Amino acid sequence: MSTLPVTTLPNPFVTSLTVGIGGLISKAFVKLACSTEVVGSEHLINAWKEENRVRRGILTVSNHISVLDDPLMWGVLPMSSFFNSRQSRWTLGARDIMFTRPSHATFFRNGKVIDTIRGVGVYQEALDVAIERLNAGEWVHIFPQGFVRQETLGPPVGRLKWGVGRLLAECQNTPTVIPVWINGFENVMPAERGFPRFLPRLANLHIAFDDPSRLTSSLEEQRRLWRDSASDRKPTLEEWRGYHAELTSTIEQGMNYLGNKISLRSE
Repeated sequence: MSTLPVTTLPNPFVTSLTVGIGGLISKAFVKLACSTEVVGSEHLINAWKEENRVRRGILTVSNHISVLDDPLMWGVLPMSSFFNSRQSRWTLGARDIMFTRPSHATFFRNGKVIDTIRGVGVYQEALDVAIERLNAGEWVHIFPQGFVRQETLGPPVGRLKWGVGRLLAECQNTPTVIPVWINGFENVMPAERGFPRFLPRLANLHIAFDDPSRLTSSLEEQRRLWRDSASDRKPTLEEWRGYHAELTSTIEQGMNYLGNKISLRSE
C-alpha cells in the first residue's frame, strides 16, 4: 500500500467529519476520566489565531505512553475546534499498525494520519507530506520517540528519532513549536492489561502545553546559522545529518524541560 502522495489530500468534508467525531468521543472520555488536569492549552489556541498562520505552521511534539494518546489527548481542546480543518492536526502513523487493511487505511487517512514506514529512515514520502502541510501553514503533531514507551515514563524522553529534525530543517519557515507533556495515559491502555484488552481504562490524566516562544526562537536561530554557513556551498550528506541531529537535540531538551517542570509541579 503506497503512502499518501503529497499532491493528494483527503476530501475536506469527510476529513472534518472523521476528525470531529473522533474529537467528540475523546472529549467524552476525558470528561468521564477519574480526573483531567490541563495546563497551558492557551498556547496552542493562540498559535491558531496568529495572523501569519498561512506562512508559518504549527508543530507539536510530545512523549508517547499509550496507543490512545492520539486522539484522546486532543479531547481537552475546545469542542469548536473539532470540525475546523485549520484547527485539527496532521500526524504520522505507523503503516504496520494503522494501515494494515484497506478499511483501516481509509479511516486513518480521512483522520489526517500520514502513512509512515518505520525503519526506512527519515527520507521517505511521509516526511515529505508533513513538510508540505507545515509549509501550507497547518498543524502537524508527532511523537518523536517513534514508539509507545511505557517502561520508562520519563523525563527524560530518551533519544528522539531524527524525523523531527528533518521537518524543522526543510520546512520553508520555522513553525511555532509547542512541546506537550502527558501523564496518566499509560494507565488508559497499560501494556500488561488483562481482559477486556481492547477497552480503555479510566485514569487520572494530565496534559501540559509549553510556551513555544523560547524553543521556537532557539530553533529559528539554529536555522539561521545553518543558512549562513551553507549559503555559498553545497553541504555534504554528513553535514545534513549533523544538522538534523542538532535540531532534534534541541527538541529533546525542550521536551525534557517541560517534563521536568511538570514533575516538580506535581511533587
